[in-house]
Amino acid sequence: MRWVADCLYLMAAVIYLPVLAYQMVVQRKNRSGWRERLGLVALTPPVVGQRRIWLHAVSLGEVNATPLLVRRLRERVPGADIVVSTTTDTGYARACQLYGRERVFRFPLDFSIVIARTLDRVAPSLIVLTELEVWYNLVRMASQRGIAVAVVNGRLTERSRRRFRWVAPLVRSMFERLAWVGAQDEPIGHRFKELGVPADRVAVTGSIKWDSAQLAKRVDGDEELATSLGLDGARPIWVCGSTGPGEEAIILDAYRRLAPDSVQLVIAPRKPERFDEVARLIEARGYTCVRRSHSVQDCGHGVPRLQAVAAARHRGAEQTASSGLRTQDSGLVFLGDTIGELRKFYSLATVVFVGRSLVPMGGSDPMEVAALGKPIVTGPFTENFRQPIDSLAAAGVVQRVVNAEELSAAVNRLIRDPGAARELGVRAREVVRAAQGATQSSVDALCRLIQWPAV
Repeated sequence: MRWVADCLYLMAAVIYLPVLAYQMVVQRKNRSGWRERLGLVALTPPVVGQRRIWLHAVSLGEVNATPLLVRRLRERVPGADIVVSTTTDTGYARACQLYGRERVFRFPLDFSIVIARTLDRVAPSLIVLTELEVWYNLVRMASQRGIAVAVVNGRLTERSRRRFRWVAPLVRSMFERLAWVGAQDEPIGHRFKELGVPADRVAVTGSIKWDSAQLAKRVDGDEELATSLGLDGARPIWVCGSTGPGEEAIILDAYRRLAPDSVQLVIAPRKPERFDEVARLIEARGYTCVRRSHSVQDCGHGVPRLQAVAAARHRGAEQTASSGLRTQDSGLVFLGDTIGELRKFYSLATVVFVGRSLVPMGGSDPMEVAALGKPIVTGPFTENFRQPIDSLAAAGVVQRVVNAEELSAAVNRLIRDPGAARELGVRAREVVRAAQGATQSSVDALCRLIQWPAV
């Protein structure tokens, strides 16, 4: 069966090569880490008698959900060595920040020869996969070596379940080898069982991302960010976080419908490679684009807000003059084009639109927004975060919209009624508090799985 999987992977690789070439040449993505992707992982072997946990988190969002899980595992098993793999460039950079370059590596391609080489070099006692990073050769070969493979924060959409049916024999033989799955909710747990995971190995734990959402009223450094960028704390701030292609245009249409100077708009695209594209779109609509990266470069910390805005106006005037567009006096749009500051922007917000939801991209994580006590607006496409969105919607703290007109109306209601906005924020924070606990449940199950002592 492994030869069938390898042949399918090889066919997929050939088809994917033009996409990969475009990403590497044009988008400047996926250029590094290929030795590790081919199994040449340069980790120091665990010492004799030491148990190593291999934790995989595919991208930035999954990596950001792991620190509490790692901390609890280290508390439970102080001698365990925890190493982290990731797939995307942003996920890798964040993992290195959290855990150190010497403990982070790129996830290997799932060819049998590559997986064998990786398992030899990593030498894990336990493999923990986040959400749905389940791969046939990894699971098969690890289980053959007596290495338990578990899934935490399990997420499996109905669409993914239907796709897996196309290769049902491979999928069933893979899923039935999983040692344990912690599913985010009952329907997800049921889908894992349908695909072959024995029922006694599936538990509904909730989402560990609820636990990583830090309950707070503000974030350290948010005021410095506002000063450096030029945001006026006396006026409402509308933050649109983790936006996707096609969505920024809808947001700008909604912004134009609002009264001049009624709210300050911040757009923070999810993908760094889109920062310049979104800046050009903002300028093409006739607004002055105030880029966070420029405020850091030009102003630094402590420079008066009006100075920062003046610099942005000057840049915007230069950039729009050649195109014949008129920069509007009230038309500043702030662009969050740095990594790791989205939570600071959320801390400053009066209202937050959670992106990748007005376009069919599955939505983005609303939990850290709720933990900061902010009213949430989202689009209709939220299937990747169905459980947290449903929980927040059940408490009446999420406003769903489908177009620019509805988005503008929702934002307008919230900025004109600060009391109602604050009340929504309080209720959102309570939803987060009530939903926490999945991390501890997952750690308990993982320790039972390989017979580590409970404390």
